[in-house]
Amino acid sequence: MTNFNMGWMKEALFLAEKAAAEGEVPVGAIIVKDGNIISRGYNKREGLQNPLAHAEIIAIQEASKALGSWRLVDCILVVTLEPCLMCLAASQQARIGRVVYAAVDKKGGAFSLGYPLNEDLKTNHRFPVQKIEMAECGQILTEFFARRRTD
Repeated sequence: MTNFNMGWMKEALFLAEKAAAEGEVPVGAIIVKDGNIISRGYNKREGLQNPLAHAEIIAIQEASKALGSWRLVDCILVVTLEPCLMCLAASQQARIGRVVYAAVDKKGGAFSLGYPLNEDLKTNHRFPVQKIEMAECGQILTEFFARRRTD
């Protein structure tokens, strides 16, 4: 897959850093349409005490507001961590055009757990998912959880 701007993942990483500063699991997400960032989100589960407040869900909600539509066709979801099944399903429901992520989540990521919903022929919307290399996205998570274990 082409046409990916690494600056987008750097922006998502900035949001993950913001989440970490607030004591949240450091995951950041943005949504891009026509080369422009139209929404941003980062984990807010602890602050909002809401299990649905994942970075991707917040970014999807903000993008829908920005576009005035729940259909995010031709949009790219860029996220620092492999989406969980809920976030991948939300991407499917929002008709996201493509998902790009950096860090693998072996215990919670939809693909790592064997649920590539985005490719399921039984669904009415399928979309490509791309993993890219950006070590900082995994490193921030490793450091966050290491600090938690010592606190």
